[in-house]
Amino acid sequence: MAEPLLEVRDATKIYKKGKEETTALDQVSLILSEEPAAITTIAGESGSGKTTLADAVLGFTKLSSGEIRYRGRELSTLDRRQQLEYRREVQAIFQDPFGVYNPFYRIKHVFNTAIKRFRLTSDPAEARRMIEEALEMVGLRGDEVLEKHPHQLSGGQRQRMMMARAYLLKPRLIVADEPVSMVDASLRAMILDIMLRLRDELGISFLYITHDLSTAYQVGDEICVLYKGSIVERGDTRRVIDAPQHPYSKLLISSIPVPDPDVRWQLADDDDG
Repeated sequence: MAEPLLEVRDATKIYKKGKEETTALDQVSLILSEEPAAITTIAGESGSGKTTLADAVLGFTKLSSGEIRYRGRELSTLDRRQQLEYRREVQAIFQDPFGVYNPFYRIKHVFNTAIKRFRLTSDPAEARRMIEEALEMVGLRGDEVLEKHPHQLSGGQRQRMMMARAYLLKPRLIVADEPVSMVDASLRAMILDIMLRLRDELGISFLYITHDLSTAYQVGDEICVLYKGSIVERGDTRRVIDAPQHPYSKLLISSIPVPDPDVRWQLADDDDG
């Protein structure tokens, strides 16, 4: 049996403040296969532990117990060279396209820093070619954006810039934490389409963190429903959303508005039901 790309084993994270304890993750386990590339959705409401799981996979937070393995190696045991390799192969796309850029630097700094940090090339012409290729993947052009500062770009452009930076490094896994929650509907469709292209054309897998089950239905291969830090249901995305088994999954899915003008939302104070 092939080694998993990523394996989360009994991941538990407990935050302590004085005598109070809050369990953000409670023995969460999941496996992402090396092949084929897939989009695995972690779905749940705010406070369910989704972002804590993403932060643990990215190495931003340390688990209270349990472990995370990448290609068979436990993250806490990686040496410096292996950590750098992991940082290149596991990239992140964050929710807030407004807060991830340093406003004092031009956009080109984001790409040049990545190329230098991961020693992708020392040739300026080759570096520019790689940057242009990454920008083209997300529908942007270097002469339009690289000399600008972050505040001169729209939120959608900044979000696509994050995707281009991730693509530049040719990762094996992208952790996408609510990547479309702060953009409008047209850009949402574009970003989801880019995710599908990266999966299908380049073999890049995704850990897609979201509360939006409609987008999970569009792009997800497998879904894990997270509730109060625990996975309560998992399986093929369409099967789980079309026929949820757990009461929480049913509640979460029932909250999705039906795109039918003849179907009314049921409000608490409706007299007729």
